[in-house]
Amino acid sequence: MHTKIQLSKEDIRKTKPTRDEYLNNPKTPLILVLDNVTNSYNVGAFIRLADAFAIEKIIICGELTISDKKFKKACRNEAKWVCIEYSDSTTSSLQTLLDKGYAVYSVELCHESVDYSDVIYPSPCVLVLGNERKGVSEAALQLSDQHIHISMFGMGNSLNVSTAGAIVLAAAANQLRKRPEA
Repeated sequence: MHTKIQLSKEDIRKTKPTRDEYLNNPKTPLILVLDNVTNSYNVGAFIRLADAFAIEKIIICGELTISDKKFKKACRNEAKWVCIEYSDSTTSSLQTLLDKGYAVYSVELCHESVDYSDVIYPSPCVLVLGNERKGVSEAALQLSDQHIHISMFGMGNSLNVSTAGAIVLAAAANQLRKRPEA
């Protein structure tokens, strides 16, 4: 009989694939593109999210001003399990993905943006999240198929980028995983 309500690490591991199995398992057909996200905590948080939802990969675009120590602390060991690419150019990375048939969704409050929860995310797709202060760049927005936002009901106008990313990534990844394969 279980005495503790909370699962132990050993309990949780029982339902996980082996490390080799995990690396060979198909991933959720979703890519995160970070458009000049510079804070090491945010980048680390995105790597943990990419692992949590077993997405295809994360592309970190732009100048990296990341402290290695902070980065390692924020993403713990998940970087071993996540495909991470680095790119000098968000637009060239997005163009390559568009050419491969990915639909691109930028998370940014725009004139024509729609609530993320009203979107049916196609497979495969890309979520673009932008710089902590400036948001998604105009150039990346121009390459996007759709601009999506999180409706804000309080007095604030925005959320931390990794918090916003977690909300949208969870919705998109869960939708894609539940959809029967075509």
